[in-house]
This record gives sequence, C-alpha cells and structure tokens, in this order.
Amino acid sequence: MNVVKAISRPYSKKEQEIAWFRFDVQADLNPLFTWNTKQLFVYIVAEYTNQKGFANEVVVWDRIVRRKRDSKLNIETARAKYPIRDPSLSFRNSTDVHFTMRYNVMPWIGALTYGTGAKINEPVSFAKVQSRV
Repeated sequence: MNVVKAISRPYSKKEQEIAWFRFDVQADLNPLFTWNTKQLFVYIVAEYTNQKGFANEVVVWDRIVRRKRDSKLNIETARAKYPIRDPSLSFRNSTDVHFTMRYNVMPWIGALTYGTGAKINEPVSFAKVQSRV
C-alpha cells in the first residue's frame, strides 16, 4: 500500500494523505447466477478505524458482471479504482486495513440480495507517507 500527500480537491489548499494499493482477485461468481439474475455488482471494501476512533468502510474497487460467462474473475496486480481518504486528513494512528469482497445480486424480479464473497485474513498496515503529489 502506498500513502502519499496530495491536495485532495482543486478548491482546497489542505494537504491530505491518500492511500493506493494493488491487489489480485480470483473469484468464481457462477453460483450466484440463476434464471432470475440480471447482473451482479461486485466490490471490495477497506475497513479501518481512524485516529479519532471512527470506523470507516471505503469502497476501493467495483465491477458489474452482466453475463454468466463473465462470472470468473481473474485479476492480477490491479490498482484500486478509488483511493482511500480519511476525513481527518491523515492515517497516523489508524488501525490496520481489513479487505472484504462483497456482492449484490440484482434480479429481474424481486429484492436485491447482498452477500460477502471473501475476507482477507491478514490485515494490511498503512505505509508511511512516501512523497507529495
């Protein structure tokens, strides 16, 4: 995981720490497809507690799977689509990050169903700030 200092918004002068990371995903989502499945929304969530004690869940990657034939994910060294940013502007004294893959099954008829596909057993630490962007 890389942590850099950057100005987070064009209209702001405040610097904020932003965390990026790379990951691999191998998943077979085939069992989630039935005659009533329109599409799947698959996403990875990073969970951590910041220095002020607030628990955070951040979506860092997502994908929509529309066809059963595309339901086998084999992604290597992918970069997170969305960086992790904390409202406190820093990851200092934050807990380690736990990653979870979750999904929503969107049916043709009926209610959405949610589930957890996988959870990484070992947490990942925030790295020290490497540079400024």
